[in-house]
Amino acid sequence: SPSDFILRPSDDKLLKILKTSEKIAVVGISQIETQPSNSISKYLIKHGYTIIPVNPKYSEVLNLKSFSNLLEIPETIDVVLVFRQSEATLDIVKEVIMLKPKPKIVWMQEGIINEEAAQLALTNGIDVVMDQCMRLNHNRLKEQLD
Repeated sequence: SPSDFILRPSDDKLLKILKTSEKIAVVGISQIETQPSNSISKYLIKHGYTIIPVNPKYSEVLNLKSFSNLLEIPETIDVVLVFRQSEATLDIVKEVIMLKPKPKIVWMQEGIINEEAAQLALTNGIDVVMDQCMRLNHNRLKEQLD
């Protein structure tokens, strides 16, 4: 079923995403250092990814300009990494599918599950990783990423 595929991505799929992605829009990023969205973004920066903060509450996060929504971002995004409540993800995906060019992946952080949002992304040719932590997966697979 689609949900099995979405909930349990293969290591091959995860490696491909981690290897080929460069620009990651982090939706719901916090300025609070103890929040996973903040610490995971810092980890990703340290490992060579470009982070684009998306949170209307802030003008900048981690010394990077913060955008109030995805449609304001002037550059191409590879991955939209979501740190919002599961209920909010459908509206986020509705924004994602309006982007030109479209991002390759919508990645929902561990604990975030929204089947409807996932199906909408997939229907529009955007792959989905759901209920997974990018830092944990990167850390686990990093020997194979070199």
